[in-house]
Amino acid sequence: MTFPLERPRRLRSRPALRRLVRETRIAAADLIYPLFVREGIDEPQPIEAMPGQSQHTLDSLTREAEAALKVGVQSFVLFGIPAQKDARGSQAWADDGIVQRALRQLRDAFGPDALLIADLCLCEYSDHGHCGVLEGETVANDKTLELYQRIAVAQAAAGADVIAPSGMMDGQVGAIRTVLDREGFSDRAILAYAAKYASAFYGPFREAAGSAPRVGDRRGYQMDPANGQEAVREARLDIDEGADIVMVKPALAYLDVIRALADSTEVPVAAYNVSGEYAMVKAAAANGWIDERRVLREILLGIRRAGAQMILTYHAKQAAADIPCWDELG
Repeated sequence: MTFPLERPRRLRSRPALRRLVRETRIAAADLIYPLFVREGIDEPQPIEAMPGQSQHTLDSLTREAEAALKVGVQSFVLFGIPAQKDARGSQAWADDGIVQRALRQLRDAFGPDALLIADLCLCEYSDHGHCGVLEGETVANDKTLELYQRIAVAQAAAGADVIAPSGMMDGQVGAIRTVLDREGFSDRAILAYAAKYASAFYGPFREAAGSAPRVGDRRGYQMDPANGQEAVREARLDIDEGADIVMVKPALAYLDVIRALADSTEVPVAAYNVSGEYAMVKAAAANGWIDERRVLREILLGIRRAGAQMILTYHAKQAAADIPCWDELG
């Protein structure tokens, strides 16, 4: 009988050995916590499709951020739901718009301890639910860029450290970088939603943000889920225009795209573990079909292993609190 010369099982035989040779690790600082803040409510409103998540008041938003900071989450991305919407989404750049107010409040509360990322789009603010200015039923790319510039300046002035354009307009990063530099905000980074797919995984988010399109869909500007190489091209264009970080959204069905961007670009790569991915885990756990802790650990490790250096996830606070105990899971 011939016995194997190589025995990989040796390094799996004891918990301490497994921990010693572990290739991929996650820290709380790698996680970015998306938060919703809604104008005109007196108390947080639970989001039915996203158990554990809420549309926050300004005060409850601050409390939630404080709780996350205590378990090591340092970064937050804000989404606003205004009381009034119009065709141009003007509350997105209003000085007293809900996200601008939230940015100022969090900056006053936590100073430099919190990294504040402002999602830049018009879908939550427009009465038609699209990510830009409509001409008929088509989003007008270049007219939208002019509004994106106004939003970027308002968000930076309110205290955003990072501007995150998510509308998938051609040239959005270049337009935003130009105006930020011109208006004295050259130190503000841009996290580009470089490869944002026209995905069915966004359903719960559209309940949370009230952003479903009233007419048509977003396939004319978000990416076709069948395409991978196109994502590399989009990321390269964004980097050439001044993006500091590029992102893939969603994450789980696009791990190959995350790896392609990580292998082909020199800037950090982010991934968005989106609302539908979150909701599936929560629903299965609520029914007793999965071990939520172990599944969440595998999901986040998988996204990280694919090449993402940071992960936007609604699980952020929960995961960060549990990371110190992950070794006990094996």
